[in-house]
Amino acid sequence: MEVKKGYKAQAKHLLVSPKKLRPIADTIRRKPYTEALAILENTPKKGAGLIKKVLQSAAANAMYQNNKLDEEGLYIKQLMINEGPRMKRIWARARGRRDILQKRMSHISVVVDEIASMGE
Repeated sequence: MEVKKGYKAQAKHLLVSPKKLRPIADTIRRKPYTEALAILENTPKKGAGLIKKVLQSAAANAMYQNNKLDEEGLYIKQLMINEGPRMKRIWARARGRRDILQKRMSHISVVVDEIASMGE
């Protein structure tokens, strides 16, 4: 799903499972930037800090590219949590056997846009 308008930021290969990030992302999707930032600052999870960092980067991109914008004029147009590659590690088991421990990674992609164009 390609977005044509908006200001983007991405973070890739984050060592946290997408399953842990998605509930946090669902709480702030399609909300104003300042409200989403307040929610993330008061959420005591590792994923909230990671999403907040990417969201701030997207907002900084928006304000840098368009000098007329301020923080109150932005909202989260799109927030995607995708699965990245998995690190596979050996986990020793009984009787000389082994299991594979999969450490999942995530990709976070955020697009912010002006509130005036929210109806599009």
